[in-house]
Amino acid sequence: MKAMIRRNGVGLSIYISKKDVEEAVVAVENEDMWGGVVLVRNGWLLDLPDLPLNTGLPLTVEAKKRSDWD
Repeated sequence: MKAMIRRNGVGLSIYISKKDVEEAVVAVENEDMWGGVVLVRNGWLLDLPDLPLNTGLPLTVEAKKRSDWD
């Protein structure tokens, strides 16, 4: 699913246009976020693509929903 990631005043948020949902990112698997899993406030776990560390935000990426951290 397409996900737009952006920085807001308190951290990161993700907007999923297909679901018309915008939620805060509450945890990240990798410190640089890219190529890992993020936990969204609504409980979703999303796989993010592996991108260069200096990738700017906001950015739209293809994210994959997963059921657990494994």
